[in-house]
Formats: sequence, C-alpha cells, structure tokens
Amino acid sequence: MNPMDFPKYFADAETSFKDAEIILFGVPYDKTTSFRPGASKAPDKIREASWNFETYNIRTNFDLREAKFHDYGNIDVKNDKPEIMIKKVKDITSRILNEKKFPIAIGGEHSITPGIIQAFPKDIAVLSLDAHIDFRDEYEKESFNHACVIRRIADHVNIKNIAVLGVRSAEKEEFIEAKKQGLFYVDSYEIRKEGIQKTLEKTKQYLKNKKIYLTLDIDVIDPSFAPGVSTPEPFGLTTFDVLECIEFFSSQLVGFDLVEVCPPYDHGETSVLAAKIVRLVIENIYSNK
Repeated sequence: MNPMDFPKYFADAETSFKDAEIILFGVPYDKTTSFRPGASKAPDKIREASWNFETYNIRTNFDLREAKFHDYGNIDVKNDKPEIMIKKVKDITSRILNEKKFPIAIGGEHSITPGIIQAFPKDIAVLSLDAHIDFRDEYEKESFNHACVIRRIADHVNIKNIAVLGVRSAEKEEFIEAKKQGLFYVDSYEIRKEGIQKTLEKTKQYLKNKKIYLTLDIDVIDPSFAPGVSTPEPFGLTTFDVLECIEFFSSQLVGFDLVEVCPPYDHGETSVLAAKIVRLVIENIYSNK
C-alpha cells in the first residue's frame, strides 16, 4: 500500500474523544529550531509510520486494539509565536485533563513541553530524557526557545521535582547554573558506566512515588539509532535503554510527549522508532491498570 493511502490518524486510534481514556494530539511546531528545521513535519510522519506495526506486541502481551485512545489531530500552531503556541498547547492539555484523560503529545520541537506542563498541578514530577540539559533562561532572544525547556518547566514545577537523563551537551554557564540550582541529572556517560537499571533506581529514589510527566526528546537516543533529529548528539542512549525507562516508570505516568523527530534528515527510521515508542507507552499504561 502507498503511504498516501493510509488513514491520517495514528494506527488503531479508533475510539471517540468522549469514550477514549488516552488522547493523542500533534503539535507541528519548529519556529525556534537552531540547527535542522523540519520537526513540524513529524506528527504526520509518525502517524504514517504507526501503520507499519502489528496490533499485538509480544513484549507487552497487549493488543493495541484493546486500548481506548483517540487521535485529536494536529493543533494549529505552525506559524505562531512561541508564547501563542504555548497557550494553545496548554489549552488543549487542560481540556484533556479536565475530562480525566491521559494526554500524549507528538511534536514538533521540545519548546512545546512547557505549555503541556502548565496545565498540570504544580506538585507533579517531570522526567526528561534528553541529550541537552535545556537550562538556558533565554536563547536567540527567546525565553520559550527549545533550548530553555527545563528552565521554563522549573517556572511551574519545583526544580527538586525534575530529573533529566541522558544529558551530554550543555553550554558551560548553563551547566553551572543547573548544578547551582540543584537540578538532578544523569549524563549518558554515567549511564553507560553504571547501567540503565541502576540509573533508573537512583532516579526513582530521587522522585519517589510522585506522579510523573515523561518528556522524551528523541535526540537522547544515539544518532546511530535515531538519525532524523533536529540537533543530533553522539554517544547517546540505546533504544533498549529508553524502553526500560518507559517500563520502569509507567505505573507513575500522568502524561507523555515525544519531540524533536526531524523527518527530512533520514529515510523514515526515526519516525518508525517514535511511533513504536508511542505505542509502547500506551501499552504500558494499560498493562498497569
């Protein structure tokens, strides 16, 4: 079948908004991109890639046809200034949360995440998987830049409730400020040395049993596995590291986003991986019911 012939929604998202327990929405935004443009194309490419898979997953022993989830489509933000985009993202997330449903956002660039977080109570924890520490207060004269994500999240959530795994890139001053403010992070080199399981247990001890919002910048994964990203950074995590992280924290999750897939820079490999990760999150949410 030609990819153009596949439905335009995420595969197996056959439930209405009213009846769904999980709501997926796309945020096709990349106005603050600083290296490779094209992340705005990701939501539709990831949806297209989602039709590649069998509905049943042998690892989770779950058939996605049993999940009650709805694809809301993309919100119209492509040409908005960052602060307008943030408000629209907050509004749709607030609607989803008010209806007692689980939000899953597909970016777009990482700048979308603070808008989602603003819709949540301030007492949640945020776990970010990212190659970059994203702790600048401003970048390229924009405080809602993709390089400022964790700093903006810390405006809403106490920094003691934030953890970042997989980091291996930061401006020196940004890194110093993050350490000064007490940001919990584990870099990819330590993860490689200590192992992902020990890292996850350490992070669990830090975040305790709080409800967790998981934001996954796909550049946390090594570019040999995920080449189609906006800002690739070598020496990253493996796909299995990310799988184990999702499974480890799935019982605590209250929301999820996947960002920074940049389809023009590969042959669809990263979109396929992203679609599989989204499916894995949905499967694990249901497995923990």
